[in-house]
Amino acid sequence: MTIWFDGSEDIASTIPDIGSSLDNHGEHYVGITRLMPGLTSVELIDQGRDFVTIQTNEGLMTRTSITKRIEAASVMVEFDEEYRANRMVSVTSHHSEEYTTVDTGVRCRIVLSDVESPGFLGFFYRTFGRSNIGNTLLRSTKGYFEKTS
Repeated sequence: MTIWFDGSEDIASTIPDIGSSLDNHGEHYVGITRLMPGLTSVELIDQGRDFVTIQTNEGLMTRTSITKRIEAASVMVEFDEEYRANRMVSVTSHHSEEYTTVDTGVRCRIVLSDVESPGFLGFFYRTFGRSNIGNTLLRSTKGYFEKTS
């Protein structure tokens, strides 16, 4: 496993709220994705027990092998993602989201690993997108939970 991004953000929420949100992971991930800058259209295409497919104005996002472990003081979620941005960039990655109780609410830690993106544009994505993509995910997750809490 090659870590591409590892970052944390404190969220004014609770572990029960996080767990409840993940009961419908399609709605959960659409809500977070809608808060990402530059995305003007976000639509849930399909979802099942361990997958979700989301269409955005930039491309198609498929998250598979979604696993969740919900405990009293923590939530752990992992999945694989394939993102195809308008036939120009294709990215595959593994995501790990860890939510733990802290004094101020919940600390969200997101780890993106095993990022692969072939081609010239993929090189720029892998080389220069790390901080921007990871921090955008953290901010969108924080915004989603603080808005819904």
